[in-house]
Amino acid sequence: MFTESMVDLLECGAADNSRKPIHRGRSVATFALGTRRMYDFIHQNPGFEMLPVDYVNDPSIIALHPDFVSINAALEVDFYGQVCAESIGIRHVSGTGGQIDYVRGAVQSKGGISFIAFPSTAQQETVSKIAPTLAPGAAVTTGKNDVDYIVTEYGIAKLRGKTLGQRTRALISIAHPKFRDELVFAAKKRNILV
Repeated sequence: MFTESMVDLLECGAADNSRKPIHRGRSVATFALGTRRMYDFIHQNPGFEMLPVDYVNDPSIIALHPDFVSINAALEVDFYGQVCAESIGIRHVSGTGGQIDYVRGAVQSKGGISFIAFPSTAQQETVSKIAPTLAPGAAVTTGKNDVDYIVTEYGIAKLRGKTLGQRTRALISIAHPKFRDELVFAAKKRNILV
């Protein structure tokens, strides 16, 4: 998805697409969403290319870009590291998008890295987005074996290659402080932590 913020990055020179091994010098997207300014920017712009989603979201194409960084969002993450970015329990709120494609493509990229980033709480800090288990009926958008890093405003947890206990400790360390004791208790009750 090409958005308004990309126009700013391209216009100020922060992004110029000069280091890409393919489509060098061009921004590539499957669709665009933004203001009239953004649409005017991409209209007949030789530095912009719309391509099919099965190409743009192909992990093997994404992986061709060295040092690729993917940043995706989540609604909830459990102790295993399973990411739900589509529903709150059984209530559907978003589509899958290309999250798993970009997570996998980034990790396959030489020097690549993948982040799932989100605020640690919801509903005015009454609900922790890091939970022992996903809510019943929640969709698993990115499975535990694909997750690389989880990020909240309280830090970064590296999950790739970690045991369940290590994952749980790391996730609790980046949960909102007011939920940490409750999460430790839940982990001990499940015999994840001793």
